[in-house]
Amino acid sequence: MAVITGSVWAIDIGNNSLKALQLSDSSGVLEIVGFDFIKHSRILTGSGISDDERDEIIALSLREFVSKNNISKEDLIVSVPSQNSFSRFVNLPPVEKKRIPEIINFEASQQIPFDINEVQWDYQLMDDGKGSELKVGLFAIKNDVVNSSLEPFNREGLQVGYVQMASMALYNYLTFDRPELLTSDGEATVVLNMGAENTDLVICTKSNVWQRCIPMGGNSFTRAISSSFKLKFEKAEKLKRTAAMSKYARQILQAMKPVFTDLSSEIQRSIGFYGSSNPNVKIKRIIAFGGGTKMRGLVKYLQQSLQINIEMPDAFKNIQIGSEVSAAKLHDNICDFGVVYGLGLQALGYAKIENNLLPKSVARSMAWSSKSIFFNLAAIMFAAVAVLSFVRTTLDKVNYSKNDDVRTKISGIISTANRAKSSLNKEVSRESVSESIIQKALDQFQYRDIIPRVNEMIFMTLPNEKNTSDQKSVFLAYEKGDVENLLEVPRTERKQIFITGMSVFFSTEIEETEFIGIDFQKGRSSSSAGMGSEMDFMAAEAEMMKAMGFETAAPKYSKQSYNSGDGEEGEEFEGGSGFVISIAGYSPYGNIRELLDPVGADASDPSTWGIVTRMVHLDQIVDGNCPFSLFAKTDSKHFRLDTGEIGWDSEIPAGIGEVAYRFENANGEAKLDVENNEEVLIDPMTKEIISKVAKLDEKGGKVIDRLGNEVYQINDHWFTIDVKFLWKDAPELPEEEK
Repeated sequence: MAVITGSVWAIDIGNNSLKALQLSDSSGVLEIVGFDFIKHSRILTGSGISDDERDEIIALSLREFVSKNNISKEDLIVSVPSQNSFSRFVNLPPVEKKRIPEIINFEASQQIPFDINEVQWDYQLMDDGKGSELKVGLFAIKNDVVNSSLEPFNREGLQVGYVQMASMALYNYLTFDRPELLTSDGEATVVLNMGAENTDLVICTKSNVWQRCIPMGGNSFTRAISSSFKLKFEKAEKLKRTAAMSKYARQILQAMKPVFTDLSSEIQRSIGFYGSSNPNVKIKRIIAFGGGTKMRGLVKYLQQSLQINIEMPDAFKNIQIGSEVSAAKLHDNICDFGVVYGLGLQALGYAKIENNLLPKSVARSMAWSSKSIFFNLAAIMFAAVAVLSFVRTTLDKVNYSKNDDVRTKISGIISTANRAKSSLNKEVSRESVSESIIQKALDQFQYRDIIPRVNEMIFMTLPNEKNTSDQKSVFLAYEKGDVENLLEVPRTERKQIFITGMSVFFSTEIEETEFIGIDFQKGRSSSSAGMGSEMDFMAAEAEMMKAMGFETAAPKYSKQSYNSGDGEEGEEFEGGSGFVISIAGYSPYGNIRELLDPVGADASDPSTWGIVTRMVHLDQIVDGNCPFSLFAKTDSKHFRLDTGEIGWDSEIPAGIGEVAYRFENANGEAKLDVENNEEVLIDPMTKEIISKVAKLDEKGGKVIDRLGNEVYQINDHWFTIDVKFLWKDAPELPEEEK
């Protein structure tokens, strides 16, 4: 059962130090928000330490911890040593769910090797009970061990809510923080936690755990040095910790060698015993915790002698470290926090083993203590409510007698309110009629944005900075009016398209609608030519609104199939509502066909596309779902593309270029005469000649071929495109008025 506060302090008091870790998941994220590592003033198992001195040393460490950390509102979970504990997993026969506690009590009395009245014990179901057998874990520890572990906290007035064996806390750590190591019951990971006096060996699989306490620890090495060098325990401990830097390092190592051998043998014997009982389980690795594992050379020696890979964690993987916690200091002592990490996980509800060995008498006392506050509050609230009810009744009776006039006024106000409500309901009933009138007026504006979208779609098919990225500099220079940089690219190499005229016409049956076409004129033009007539767009919008029935009734909408004789034989085009568009303009590019409709364009390579190719692939160039699609490109009745040279005396679309003189007089004034001046069309921005002109020789005279004809230089080309676009999401049109 998880704590209510969302935060817990996990504490492990060993022979050498007090380790504490504060975990929290109050913000929805499991994180370490505090920790403490307090070394005892003396090692508890050192020579000459009495029981009273031991208790006083623990009390001093605990008081130091309380003074440094605010634990008044936090739940506490503590560990008990594993050497006097018991854990076993047994399979129960299939029984009714209500009989499971009865069977477990029987198994506990049979399996626990102590008097059942002298231990604190608990159990945990290890599966959901749907299989043929139910696995249950039994956990027990002697009462005197639990009471001894809780006594220091009781003396300091600290209330402990959970008690767990150190070995099970290590198992909880492994299942939560390193689940990738427990993927099956056929492979096991050993957690080795070396303390001062004992070493916990916990063998873990996906659904099982086995423990043994080896009565050897860090102090065993200290005693070996003390015996060999005839030193007191404290001096031997100091010599052990500084052995790597001592000039007697070799002699110290020689003194500890028997302990190395004995410890390795005990670990090997424990693993061998487990293997004999579980022949199908393979030991894969050992995870080493505890202060004893910090001894230089120990882990390396065990790894070589056991022939099993041993690793010492340098961080916890599945938990965050709070901003106020020193990550560096925590990582330096990470091997000391394996037990308290597992304890904290259990208290917050993240552990696999959740049994609680807290004495039942203490648990009941805590429960009644927490409830007594609520009982007292309830009694006080009941008395207060009774008094207030009596007082309120008396006051209400007095006020009722005094307020006859007020009640009369209230009755009149209620009558007035009822009449107002009736009038309101009458007006509300007219709401639907008014809304219908308003909606009819607003419907005319429903599709006002469709013509701008048509224009936007046409402009997106033109060469631009995105479509023609290899000439990005040309488009940027043109946009900024930077003529100097624009002229650095030869005119015939600029992949530009200039639109001089465009008409957009809405039709309910585009397959039966003819093109309006573009006005042509002789080469003479003016500088006021623009991007087409605004009236063309307004007319298209007016026609569309009229067809939708907002002005006059439109012909009944129906789809037809058109069999074109200009396309492939038998080819049919399904028409409907859409837009008939004519576009005119010119380009300086030498091969205008490459910009308009290149032959052999690769459908998968947009860089090879022209304007018409992009019209075919609108869904790929228009952001979002494009409501338009090109109609019947293969039919000349529905698609036309014409180009030609821009000549002074030839027919070209209106609005191209502006008129200028090719020659000037001596004063720099533009003057036209038959001999030395020539009218031409020029680019309004760069002033380059765009119309066909006679070639000139080095002296400025016109070049004449052998037949006596003038030789001309071809500059820009004009083009016209007539296309139709289906409006895929066109609204259903109203039926014809009869």
